[in-house]
Amino acid sequence: MVQLPHQYVATVTGKPTQQLTSSADNLPDLSVAPPAQFDGPGDQWSPEALLMASVASCLILSFRAIAKAAQLHWCDICCESEGVLDKVERKIQFTQVLSKVTLTIAADENKEKAATLIEKAERSCFISNSLSSQTQVMYDIKQTDAE
Repeated sequence: MVQLPHQYVATVTGKPTQQLTSSADNLPDLSVAPPAQFDGPGDQWSPEALLMASVASCLILSFRAIAKAAQLHWCDICCESEGVLDKVERKIQFTQVLSKVTLTIAADENKEKAATLIEKAERSCFISNSLSSQTQVMYDIKQTDAE
C-alpha cells in the first residue's frame, strides 16, 4: 500500500438536459443521472446509488484484506447497502446506512471468527467512517456443505 495520505480525483461533465459523465484516469466513463425519486430516469447510476455502492464495496474489500490476514477460508460474499435520505435541519442528508452481508465460509471454518472479521471490517471501512450518518451492519454467515 502507498503511504497515506492518498488523493483521488474524479471529473464530472454535463449539459443542461443530458446525463452527466463521470471520468477518472485509467477508468471507463460512467453515466450519472438523478434517481427516479428526484425525477430522474431511474435507469442509470445516481450519486445516491454510487454512495451505497461505495459503502458496500469498501466493506467487502476491507473484509477481504482482514480475512486474508486472519487466514479465513471463505467462498463468497454479498453486501447490500441501503441508505435513508431525509431532511435534517433544512438539509437533505443520509441519516442511516444499513449494510446486509451474506458470507459463505468453508465447512471447516469457525462462524464466530468470521463474524468477528466482518465486525472488524465494518470498523475499518473508511467510506463508512467518513459518513456522518448512522451506519450498521447485519450479517448472515453460511457454511458450505462438508465434502
